Amino acid sequence: MAARTGVAVVFALNGLAVATWFSRVPAVRDALGLSAGRLGLLLLAMSGGAVLALTTAGLVTQRLGPARTVVASTVLVAVGLAGVGVATPLGSLPGVAVGLFALGYGSGTCDVGMNVEGAAVEKRLGRTILPRFHAAWSLGSVAGAGLGAGAARLDVPITVHLTVLAAVVLGGTLLGARNFLPTPAASTADGAASTRRGELLAAWREPRTLLIGALVLVMAFTEGSANDWLAVAFVDGYGVSEAAGAAVFGVFVAGMTIGRTVGTVAIDRWGRVPVLIGTILLAAAGSLLAVLAGSGPLAVVGVVLWGLGASLGFPVGMSAAADDEERAPARVSVVAVLGYTSFLASPPLLGLLGDHVGILHALLVVPVLLIPTLALVPATRPPARTTPQTPAGPVQKN
Repeated sequence: MAARTGVAVVFALNGLAVATWFSRVPAVRDALGLSAGRLGLLLLAMSGGAVLALTTAGLVTQRLGPARTVVASTVLVAVGLAGVGVATPLGSLPGVAVGLFALGYGSGTCDVGMNVEGAAVEKRLGRTILPRFHAAWSLGSVAGAGLGAGAARLDVPITVHLTVLAAVVLGGTLLGARNFLPTPAASTADGAASTRRGELLAAWREPRTLLIGALVLVMAFTEGSANDWLAVAFVDGYGVSEAAGAAVFGVFVAGMTIGRTVGTVAIDRWGRVPVLIGTILLAAAGSLLAVLAGSGPLAVVGVVLWGLGASLGFPVGMSAAADDEERAPARVSVVAVLGYTSFLASPPLLGLLGDHVGILHALLVVPVLLIPTLALVPATRPPARTTPQTPAGPVQKN
């Protein structure tokens, strides 16, 4: 169906935009002469924008519909990415911070819109597919990391690199969103505004939604810490080049892509709960190996396992929040806000720890958080009342 292709395109381009920034973090750090702690505070600008956006993204998506929400937010993503590219060679720390804030705000809003649309497409198809949309995001990330590594190796000016990619992302998203499912009339009715606000407030009081949000928070931290710091950690901790650091980040997102592609088959066969337990344990072991391996090649094996293990937590959490399609925008918004809170906390937390123990060893926070998170996994089990609505196998299992 055309909507499935359109959603996959939007996910991939959003991943391309975000990974383009992450792949050039070492270059921006060097250009601005930042310590690990100051870099962490700079990264907070992007996370702050994302968290602020998510407080209203559910209402925006309900009012505008996913397609218009995705297009409007991607305009901000493109402006922010290009702004970072222009401000960096000027040595303007405030300019880079403003660009990152716009990038985060746009990406956060787009995240809710495209996940709501992805969940709606999943319901139409009657089988697990949302993780594959997130796999498309990871494929975009792989492309972004690869292009970033190539740009760093060839000394492509960061202004040229980020501005060109911003234009590609915006143009492709405009095309992809044209294929989204038709927006129900109720989504744009002004008279439904109070109802939408009531649904959002009610979602914040639902124990299952909050437990899923807590799970997504930790899994987002697991993913986000690698996005923010993996390239820098390998440059500083293992003495690799900037291009090699970007390539290691690419290995991580490649592992995420594989996990999200094959994970849908595993979920349809065994259900959400056992698959998530297995992947969380894999992420804990992989992140531990990446930090403590002692040699670059063995650490890269850990990065692969880390990526595989971190791949399903976020998309499965979003899918679980959207089990009831009618309440999906409000619940996805709540889970997204909680998840993105980790993006707000991880840059300064790991940056400050990095000032004392080095960025590589600061990443040991990841496995420490993952193990107790296993207790939250049962919250993703589909409620009994949603079982008849979905003919696919996963709802028959835990």
